[in-house]
Amino acid sequence: MIVHPVPWLSYLCLASGMALVGSYVGLSKILVLVLPIFLLAWLRFGIAAVAMAGWVKRQPGEAPLSRHDRWLLFLESFFGNFLFSVCMLFGVARTSALAAGVIMAAIPAVVAILSRFILNERIAPRVAIGIACAVGGIALVSFGKHGGGAGAAGSDAGGLVGNLLLLGAVSCEAIYVVLGKKLTGQVSPKRISALINLWGLLLVTPLGLWQAMSFDFAGVSAAHWWLLLFYSLAASMVTVWLWMTGLKHVPASQAGVFTVMLPVAAAVVGVVFLGERFSPAQAAAFALALAGVVLATWPARRA
Repeated sequence: MIVHPVPWLSYLCLASGMALVGSYVGLSKILVLVLPIFLLAWLRFGIAAVAMAGWVKRQPGEAPLSRHDRWLLFLESFFGNFLFSVCMLFGVARTSALAAGVIMAAIPAVVAILSRFILNERIAPRVAIGIACAVGGIALVSFGKHGGGAGAAGSDAGGLVGNLLLLGAVSCEAIYVVLGKKLTGQVSPKRISALINLWGLLLVTPLGLWQAMSFDFAGVSAAHWWLLLFYSLAASMVTVWLWMTGLKHVPASQAGVFTVMLPVAAAVVGVVFLGERFSPAQAAAFALALAGVVLATWPARRA
């Protein structure tokens, strides 16, 4: 039997990238209480654009962008940056960080479906089981949080609207994963990060300026400015680079399993920083979710 080489570094990049996304999804609940949504998104893209200014230029030996690449970069930013940020920020403002994590658990399944139809990737049975574990594990968090009561799910402020917005964010993130796989073959991860951030800045600038004109910036504390700096660099710079670097050597359907780290991290932030309750059922849910990652990434064997 021959064991396929395991891209452990790629796995680490994918897992850490999505864990960082989950952390800022949870912490963004603090920021949306202080800053209007579009202003927050505009500041995020603007800060990241300054930080990544040196990543925009084509590096020696890198092929020029084709028309197809430019179109993919726009779509990657429109769904993965602009729409994801708007849906996620408006959604998390209307629900808890832990509930947001539960809904985000659908990402691996949506990624697998899209990769099958768009990239024509075969979903191995073990990867499918891993996806089921990831989704089922985090769904169990919902029962641990709300006790499984029918009325409890509606107790979040604007629960239905918030949940629908978060489901929209799930779809946007899945599209981002699949399109990213198509891009990594032609463009470097750093340049992808910088260019899709610039598109995000361009898309949100009119709405950001509109909210900035009537906003009292003096009322924002230093702690919130520091949190905004972390959010901007993590969301637009570090996570995108980590994810695109990992995607170069991992199929999109398999990489999608690592998005389970997003809801896990969001739930942990909700418990540690936002005072949301943690139960033994939730610990079991996280264990099941991580078991799904192990199933999907264990070295394959062949004769």
